[in-house]
Amino acid sequence: MLIVQKYGGTSVGNLERIENVAKRVAKTKEAGNDVVVVVSAMSGETNKLIEFAKYFSPTPSRRDMDLLLSSGERITAALLSIALNEMGLPTVAMTGRQAGIVTDKSHTVARIEKINPEPMQKALKEGKIVVVAGFQGITEDGEVTTLGRGGSDLTAVAIAGALGAGKCEIYSDVDGVYTTDPRIEPKAKKLDKISYDEMLELASLGAKVLQNRSVELAKKLGVVIEARSSFNDNPGTIITKEEDIMEKPLVSGIALDKNQARVSLRGVKDRPGIAAEIFKALAKENINVDMIVQTIGEDGKTNLDFTVPQNELELVKKVMEKFKDEYEKVEYDPNVAKVSIVGVGMKSHSGVASKAFETMANENINIEMISTSEIKISMIIDEKYGELAVRALHAAYELDK
Repeated sequence: MLIVQKYGGTSVGNLERIENVAKRVAKTKEAGNDVVVVVSAMSGETNKLIEFAKYFSPTPSRRDMDLLLSSGERITAALLSIALNEMGLPTVAMTGRQAGIVTDKSHTVARIEKINPEPMQKALKEGKIVVVAGFQGITEDGEVTTLGRGGSDLTAVAIAGALGAGKCEIYSDVDGVYTTDPRIEPKAKKLDKISYDEMLELASLGAKVLQNRSVELAKKLGVVIEARSSFNDNPGTIITKEEDIMEKPLVSGIALDKNQARVSLRGVKDRPGIAAEIFKALAKENINVDMIVQTIGEDGKTNLDFTVPQNELELVKKVMEKFKDEYEKVEYDPNVAKVSIVGVGMKSHSGVASKAFETMANENINIEMISTSEIKISMIIDEKYGELAVRALHAAYELDK
């Protein structure tokens, strides 16, 4: 079988851990499998490089940041390749460009457009282990790009799809997908299986096991993912098609996202197209708008509330400045969190929402915004109540049983 393995930053956090990964990869190869390994930068490396850049500029160019940040993964790939070769296993390290990963031109948040698998296929035919620097690619005209936070997951899934791999194993410091973050609720339980749609919701809502775009791509390409720990041999969580899961739980998990900020526009001129103009300007800056609520104000004006990633708030403020003649005032609240309930069983059961709202009321937690879908309920609340909300909801839906 061809297996793609991805190792996250904590798994390759120092030289001893890279050595541990080399032993795991060797074991997989010696079992008769072909192996492609995708690696992240060593833990803390990306943040360190960002701090270096900010020493010189608070807003460095995105092109320069791509060139800078892509170096972290290259270092890990080279070191792992050196370790494997020293163990007697022929290995070749590749950058995103050398692995044939072609992206669009959106610096720091690029999307993979295609992969030319020939360089990797040639190395595999020669019996080599291929180690690819994750999180990066190259545009058609030769510009280095990166895929955004967690982009190594995306690299691994895309490679698995391009090579027709039997499985894509994503290794981190947790041994699977839990009903919620075990650091918040110690009673959280590991799930054996979860559907693509549920995992996509949990990933996009703040669960840090997998990057949401990687799950989206896995669903599109039909790549089966197993989320596992690189620190033990426990079986992980399989992420697969909904029809491959026998029992569909009412609620699969609770997610908490503290990287949220609320933007409130008061007294917006109520004219056709104003919302389109505002959100188009935000989209142009690659700002991901999440929850949106519009309410009727007074004197023919409306109020518009929406949430954005907290780390993009300064950029949002610049965009909103362009529309200052369109509203009376704007308020920014970075001290909010989003707590979400996810489960495919919601499709066929009533009362899930009422239980969530009742649970919040019982804990005296005020809900500021609400968003729902077929398999999700999200609530914006004061950040200081985030972990309390998670524990209360986890108990309310009896996820510890």
